[in-house]
Amino acid sequence: MAQLLKVHGSENQFFILDQTQLNNQLSDDELKRLAIKICTPENEILNGADGLLVVNDSQFTDCLGQMRVINADGSEAKMCGNGLRTVSRYLSEKFSKSSFKIETFETNLEVKKSVDFYTNVPAFSVEISPISFAKDDLPFEYKNKLELVDEEIPEFIKGQKFTAIAVPNPHLISFVDEIYEDDLGDLGKALNTPNPYFAEGVNVSFCEILDNNKLFVQTYERGVGFTNACGTGMSATSLAFALLNGDYFNPDEDITVYNPGGMVKTNVQLSAHKEDSKIHLIGNATFTHELRINENDLHSSKLDNIEISETGEEDDYQEFVSSINEA
Repeated sequence: MAQLLKVHGSENQFFILDQTQLNNQLSDDELKRLAIKICTPENEILNGADGLLVVNDSQFTDCLGQMRVINADGSEAKMCGNGLRTVSRYLSEKFSKSSFKIETFETNLEVKKSVDFYTNVPAFSVEISPISFAKDDLPFEYKNKLELVDEEIPEFIKGQKFTAIAVPNPHLISFVDEIYEDDLGDLGKALNTPNPYFAEGVNVSFCEILDNNKLFVQTYERGVGFTNACGTGMSATSLAFALLNGDYFNPDEDITVYNPGGMVKTNVQLSAHKEDSKIHLIGNATFTHELRINENDLHSSKLDNIEISETGEEDDYQEFVSSINEA
C-alpha cells in the first residue's frame, strides 16, 4: 500500500506523495492525472486541494530531497512556499533533521524547524529565492518597460499601482486601502487566460497595510484561482512592502502577514541591489489526514478505494486561528 498525506500551510491545501517509498515511481503524465483527480473537490476526496507535492530523491548530496509542485490543473509550479513548509516538516521527521536543504525546480533552498506557532501547531522557516524583477524572468510585456515597480497600469485597474516580482513564481502585487474580491478575481482571471501582458500567467495579490510590519494579503493563484494563502505571494508582497513603504517597515522585526487561511511571518533583509535581498517565510506545517491506497490504483488514478484517517491536528490549528482573531 502507498501512503499520501493531506496537509496545509495557512489552509493552502495539498496532498504529499513520497515517490521514494513506491516500488515504481509515477510518470509525469501519471502525476498530472493524479493531481487533477485528487485535487478536484467534486471527486470528494477530502474536499480536494490546491496541488500535489511530490517528494523525490535529490540529485544534490547536500539536499535531503526534491520537491515538485503539481497544481490542481495539472500544471507544474516552480515553487510553493506554503507547500515547502509542509514538505520540510515531512523530511525533518523522516530523517530526524531540524535544518537542511531541499531541491526545488529552480534552486536549492535552506529550511529549518521554528518555534511552534501554537500548541501542536508545528512551524517551519523556509528560504524564498531567487528574486528577480526582470521582465524576462516573469515574463511580462508592458510599454517596453524592463521592470514594473509601483507602476500605474490603467489597463488593469484605474488608480492602482502594481509591482511585478518573480520569487521564482511570477507575482503581481498591488497595495490597496481595501481588497475588493471582484476586482482581484477579474484581474486574476484576465491575466491567467491568453493576454498581451503576462504570456505565462501570473499570481495576483492585493495587500492592505494594517500597521507597522503588519499586512493582510489575498491572492488569485495561477493554476488554482482564489486560495486561502499563497506562500510565495506573501513573500513577494513582503519584499514589495519593505521596498515601497519604508514608513511602515521595521527591518529589525519579522513582518506579520494575515491571510484568509490564518497567519504567517516573513523576514525581509533588503539589499542595495534589490534582487540580492533575503526573504524567509515562517508558518505552520499541518498534517490533517493520512491516506493509504493500492500502488497500482495510484498509477491509474483510481481513487475509489482509499483508507483515510484523521491526525487531529486541524483542531489545534483552528484553535490557533481563533486565538489570532481574538487578539
